[in-house]
Amino acid sequence: MQHRIVVLGAGYTGAVAAGRIARRLRREDVTITLVNPEPDFVERVRLHQLAAGQDLKPRPFSAMFAGTGVELKLARVTAVDADRKTVTVTAAGRPEQEELAYDTLVYALGSGWNDGGVPGAAAHAHELSSRPGALRLRDRLAALDAGRPVLVVGGGLTGLEAATEIAEARPDLDVALATHGALGDWLSEKSRAHLRTVAGRLGITVHEHTEVTAVRADGVTTADGRTVPAEVTVWTTGFAVHPIAEATTLELTDRGQIVVDSTMRSVSHPDVYAVGDAAMAIGPNGKPLRMSCASGVPMAWQAADAIAARLAGVKVPRTPIRYFQQCVSLGRKEGLIQFVTADDRAVDRALTGRTAALYKELICKGAAWGVANPTAGLPARRRAVVRQGTSGHAPADAVA
Repeated sequence: MQHRIVVLGAGYTGAVAAGRIARRLRREDVTITLVNPEPDFVERVRLHQLAAGQDLKPRPFSAMFAGTGVELKLARVTAVDADRKTVTVTAAGRPEQEELAYDTLVYALGSGWNDGGVPGAAAHAHELSSRPGALRLRDRLAALDAGRPVLVVGGGLTGLEAATEIAEARPDLDVALATHGALGDWLSEKSRAHLRTVAGRLGITVHEHTEVTAVRADGVTTADGRTVPAEVTVWTTGFAVHPIAEATTLELTDRGQIVVDSTMRSVSHPDVYAVGDAAMAIGPNGKPLRMSCASGVPMAWQAADAIAARLAGVKVPRTPIRYFQQCVSLGRKEGLIQFVTADDRAVDRALTGRTAALYKELICKGAAWGVANPTAGLPARRRAVVRQGTSGHAPADAVA
C-alpha cells in the first residue's frame, strides 16, 4: 500500500520540501505529488527586478524535478479537508474539480499582498508579491513619460528593493518612498546611513513617519492630511497568508497561519505539515519566525526530514532555525547586508556597496539552486538514514 504525500504550492518552501522528501525517500511505496498552478519556478525574491524591466531566467519544474519521482500536477488548490484528508483542485483550463487523497500533506501555499484595508489600495495600487503583479507594474512603468511621479509605500525590505530598483532602472522618473517610521529604523546606524546615501544618489524622495490612509489614481492621502502625487503607486506594506487554511479545521493564528511544532507539524492534525509564510513556527528566544525566504527554506528542510524520518521509523532530526543576516539589494550596483542575532535583531556589523550587491546576488542564486538541489549540504549519513525504515505507513508517533 502506497503512502501518498501531497505538497501544495511550489514556491521556495514547497519546491524544496518536495525535492528533499523525494531524494530522502527513494521507495516504491511512497508517491509525491506537487500541486502548483504554474509549470515553472518563480523567483519571488527577484520580482522587483522583473517589475523594473529585467528578464528572469526560466526555471521549468520539468527540468528541476527530472528523475526525482516528484509528480507535478498543474492545478489550483480550491479547498483542503484536513479531517477527510483530501485536497480539492482545479486544473488549468478545466471547469471540473478533482479530489486528491493524501496520507501526509505539506501545506506551502505561502502569502500574497495585503492592502491592509486602506481605501483605494486594491483598486489603484500595484503589488509585487506575484509574477502577474510584477508584470503589470512592469508594463505600467514602461508606459510612463519622463518626470512622472512613482510612489512606493512601505519601508521594509520589499519597499527598499522596489524603490531603488525602479529609480536605478528609470532615473528619468520621480521616485519616492513612504515609510511608516524612520528609514531603515530596524537596522544598525551604519546601515541606516548607507540607505540615506543610496537614496540620495538615486534621487529618491523619502517620506518618513508617513501613514498612507487612502490611495487614488493620481496619488495618496496621508494621516496628517497631506497629498503625495503618484501616477503609479506600489504597495509593499506587508503580506497576507493564503486564505485556504481559514476554511479548514486546522488550528490557526489570528493571522490565518497554521500553528506548527518544532518539526513543522500541525499541532491539531499530525498528518499535516506547514512551511513558509503559511505556518507559525517559533524561532530563537520564543519569537515567531518572520515571513521570509530565510525562514521558509529551513522550515522546509525540517519538515521534509521529519516526514522522511517518521515514515522510516527512525529518530526525527531537529535543527534549530536561526537568522544570520538580512540581505537587501539596492539596485544592481549597491546592496546592504545587515548581520543579525539568532532572533533577527540587527548588530553593528554590516556590508555595504558593491560587495554587498554581489553577496545578495549569490544569496539569490543559491536559493534558486537549492530548489533544484534540496539535499545539498545534508550529511551523507542523514541522507541514507531513511532507507533503514519499515513500511510507508509507520505510525505518526513512531518516533518522538
